[in-house]
Amino acid sequence: MRPPAAASQGAKRFLRGHGRAGNDRQARFFPVGKRILDIVLASLLLVVTSPLLIVAAILIKLTSPGPVLFRQTRIGLHERPFTMLKLRTMRVGCDDSTHREFNTRELMGELPDDLDGVFKPEDDPRITPVGRFLRRYSIDELPQLFNVLRNEMSLVGPRPSLPWEVSLFTPEQRRRHDCMPGMTGLWQVSGRNRLTMPEMLALDLEYVRSRSLRLDLWIIFRTPFVVIFGNDTR
Repeated sequence: MRPPAAASQGAKRFLRGHGRAGNDRQARFFPVGKRILDIVLASLLLVVTSPLLIVAAILIKLTSPGPVLFRQTRIGLHERPFTMLKLRTMRVGCDDSTHREFNTRELMGELPDDLDGVFKPEDDPRITPVGRFLRRYSIDELPQLFNVLRNEMSLVGPRPSLPWEVSLFTPEQRRRHDCMPGMTGLWQVSGRNRLTMPEMLALDLEYVRSRSLRLDLWIIFRTPFVVIFGNDTR
């Protein structure tokens, strides 16, 4: 397997100028500042995107049987489980064995080096036509703003993993749970599906080492451009 990649060129330049976690004063006020930023921005985003959420919910109900919301157990801060919310993009009762096998083999280093990134959602027959559009623009992730307000997630941080994925992580990779999981993060603005899972985990650890309000704001600013103009999703 190819070695884990570093961040994109823009991310690498930012991190070089930004340095690590910062001085003691910055580190002491970071959790409070981050929480205030999460509450303010998540509340504003919920108000702004509520019409979009309503339209998406109607389309989901009209085009496929099943609930609008998809609830799934994920692993959060200090490896505590929580229920993550998403708009449902898949048919109800689908088997995830193919996706699980692919990610397991990738984490174990059993896949060839020439694969272009992680399991591709556009190749996944479980996804509905409406779900494909919602995923393309990450609209399905918007209910996680409620997870942010409930202090289960942050706007920025490592993506919350599934319990079976965590069981395959190395002790170093499990350090990604030293901070709150996020809706977006360093790997999302550094390649998204062009990265392998080990590369994503390496960038999660880079975020844990370098996290600050300045880095969070940089990632938040970059995310809409990646979502709108990027051509890959996870």
